[in-house]
Amino acid sequence: MERGQPSRTAMSAARYRAAHQILEQGRIFTDPLAVRILGVPEGQLLADAPRRAMRVFIAARTRFAEDALAVAVSRGVRELVVLGAGLDTFAYRNPHPGLRVTEVDHPDTQAWKHDRLAEAGITVPPSVRYLGVDLERESLADRLALDAPAFFLWLGVVPYLTGAGFEETLRVVAARPGNEVVFDYAQDPAGMPPGRREALEARATRAARLGEPWLTYFEPDEIAGRLGALGFDEIEDLGPAQLAARFFGRTDVPPDTPGGHVLRALRSSR
Repeated sequence: MERGQPSRTAMSAARYRAAHQILEQGRIFTDPLAVRILGVPEGQLLADAPRRAMRVFIAARTRFAEDALAVAVSRGVRELVVLGAGLDTFAYRNPHPGLRVTEVDHPDTQAWKHDRLAEAGITVPPSVRYLGVDLERESLADRLALDAPAFFLWLGVVPYLTGAGFEETLRVVAARPGNEVVFDYAQDPAGMPPGRREALEARATRAARLGEPWLTYFEPDEIAGRLGALGFDEIEDLGPAQLAARFFGRTDVPPDTPGGHVLRALRSSR
C-alpha cells in the first residue's frame, strides 16, 4: 500500500461484504453495518457490483470466522484481536458481552477507518482499542500486550505478506496456549487447471495494480506442517469443496479442488 493512503484492498473487501448484504440479502453472513460504513450509495454499489465468486467467498470466510469466535467465547475467551482490520465492523456489532476487541492495522488505514466511522455515525464502544502496526516493518510482539488467551481474526491479509512477515505474526499468535486464529490463504496458481489458474492470476493482477501484490501462497499440507511445528494441535482447513458444501449445500465440487482456503487453528492449553 502507498504511504499516507489507506489499503485499497481493504476498501475492495468492504465492497464485497456490502454487496453481499444487498445482492444475496446477507444469506451467508449478515452485517447490518457493512453498507453504512462503506459510505457508497447503494445504486453505485450495485452498478459496480463486485464479482460473485469472490463476494461469496469473503462472506463465507467471515461467517466461518465469526462462528468459530462464538465457540471460543462460549469456552471463556474474552479477547479478540482483529489483524488487518480494514473496515471490518465486528467490533461495532459485537454480540458477546465482556469480549474486548483490539483492532490492529496500518496507521494510515486506521485513520481512514476512524473517519468512516465518524461520517457514518457508528458509535465506538468502550470495549474497542486500536493498535497501529505495520506487520511487515514492526513486531506485533513488541506492541500487543494480552494477559489471557485470545482469538485472532486475520482475514484478507496473509497473501499480501512476505513469508517472513507471515511467520513473525504467526509466532505471536502461537506464543500462548489457548490462542486461536482464523485466516485465509491462497494456493499457488501454477499448480491449478488452466481455468482456475487464469481466474486466480487475474485476481492477483488486479491486486498488484492497486499496489498490493500477492506475495505468499501455501499448499494445505505445507501450512498444516507449519502450524503443527508451532504447537497448534487443532486445525480445520476448508477449501473450495468444503466451503461449497457447508455454506451453499453443494456436494458436487471435487474434494481436492484448489483455490482459496479459510483455516482455523487452536493451540490448546494442554
